[in-house]
Amino acid sequence: MAYPDTITISEVGPRDGLQMEKRHLPVDQKLRMIEALAEAGLTRIEATGFVHPKVIPQFADAQEVARALPRRAGLSYAAFVPNRRGAETAVDCGIDELKCGIAASATFNRLNVRMDMDTGMKSLEDIAAATQGSATRIVGVVATAFGCPYEGEVAFETVDRLFSHLEGLGARLIYLADTTGVADPTRVRDRVTALQDRHPGTPVGLHLHNTRGLGLANALTGLDCGVRDFESSIGGLGGCPFAPRAVGNICTEDFVHMAHRMGIATGLDLDRLVAAARLTEDLLDRKLPGMVMKAGPADEIHDPEGQRTKVD
Repeated sequence: MAYPDTITISEVGPRDGLQMEKRHLPVDQKLRMIEALAEAGLTRIEATGFVHPKVIPQFADAQEVARALPRRAGLSYAAFVPNRRGAETAVDCGIDELKCGIAASATFNRLNVRMDMDTGMKSLEDIAAATQGSATRIVGVVATAFGCPYEGEVAFETVDRLFSHLEGLGARLIYLADTTGVADPTRVRDRVTALQDRHPGTPVGLHLHNTRGLGLANALTGLDCGVRDFESSIGGLGGCPFAPRAVGNICTEDFVHMAHRMGIATGLDLDRLVAAARLTEDLLDRKLPGMVMKAGPADEIHDPEGQRTKVD
């Protein structure tokens, strides 16, 4: 297996992670969470989403959060935008990257962004147009790229067509999203390698969920395929509000722990990631599914006479 020497992780906890939380964090607490993530060395953070507050109330404060983001050299902030209006507002707020996407499932598009596929593709064009003349760039996402809980299998030709459309609009990185956690290592390998062959000039990234416990297995397969760009969520936060029985994204600190054990550099400080995960637990007042913050790193040495406790 030929794994990459280094990978880049885009942290999506403040957006994808918070969108389904019952507790709505105020702006100052969101900024504390984001600052802790930046302190861990993350250079790409998805900070919010410019969506209608009736659809996702967690992001009613998107403009306030965006304008107050702690800036530092080398740190890029992203926001999810579903349409041109959201894109224009995000650009005006100084967001660096617009995460814009479309699902390979017509049913999921209808539920998620209330558009059919053709309308969704036109909306992507409008989003790309909104960035013209600005420093903001678009990052593409093909959702339900490995299957849909409402339609079952999705055709590779559909995924490829949407990938090509985003590429044509100027997206220089496009994520395949396992939005509802139906992927497995074989599907990941097949889709990723086929797109790499067809689109050698555009990196294929992975956005993975751990819905059925296969998140890190799918990430490992991505690494074996040479994928260098991943999205993950601190503490394993996350889940799509339009996915049945949604479970969180792959956990940032758990994925980083695995990568470091394999000799793959991330540029991230694991101890500070764990601290950020614990802070997020405190802010949300609930336990998160991440394991390394509970069990500690694998190279930690324990006192044989010390107390042994079960991890919850």
